[in-house]
Amino acid sequence: MKCVITAGPTYEGLDEVRRLTNFSTGRLGSELARFLESKGHEVQLLLGYYSTWRGEAASKRTQMFTTTADLRDRLRALAGDKVGAVFHAAAVSDFSFGKIWTRKDNGDLEEIKSAKIPTKSGALLAELLPTPKVIGELRGWFPAAWIVGWKYELAGDREGVVRVAEEQMRDCRTDACVVNGRAYGDGFGVAIGQGKCAHCAGREELFAALERLTR
Repeated sequence: MKCVITAGPTYEGLDEVRRLTNFSTGRLGSELARFLESKGHEVQLLLGYYSTWRGEAASKRTQMFTTTADLRDRLRALAGDKVGAVFHAAAVSDFSFGKIWTRKDNGDLEEIKSAKIPTKSGALLAELLPTPKVIGELRGWFPAAWIVGWKYELAGDREGVVRVAEEQMRDCRTDACVVNGRAYGDGFGVAIGQGKCAHCAGREELFAALERLTR
């Protein structure tokens, strides 16, 4: 089966030398790619340029992405392929930068536009704009695929995380959602709707569960 996996972080530029990003390493998606290839699946891995995981080569077919817009373009370019499953594990930046201002002595705000904002500008005010929800577009690009999203949550409890996962599935028309993070606790959960969430103690168990779901 042809599979598409996204992994690692996107980033958004403040100027030409500074970026807003997150702590995603790309490890989980990279290891999932290697697992699925070992099972005979054809895998296209889209990996964040600033992924820090330096394990074994993840996939024979790997493209690097940068910004959220770049990831969207690369996914859209694959939409014509006969993809059987999409595993969207990438940590997409929730915000990009809009306008940047400095405050003048009289209190007025003055917009700054520069290839490299100078530190002599002092304290800055940055406008953060929501990025497009890539997961919400996947069903349109891959109408026949089994689509799995991810939810990494820090606040709340396991029951609440599963509810959030089901909201994502409903809103984005996905088939399953992997949940993990401090709110979920040790291991991973695979939510498939109606309160059903299979617990997986570790990565290998998770990968096997995801592969079974797509058959």
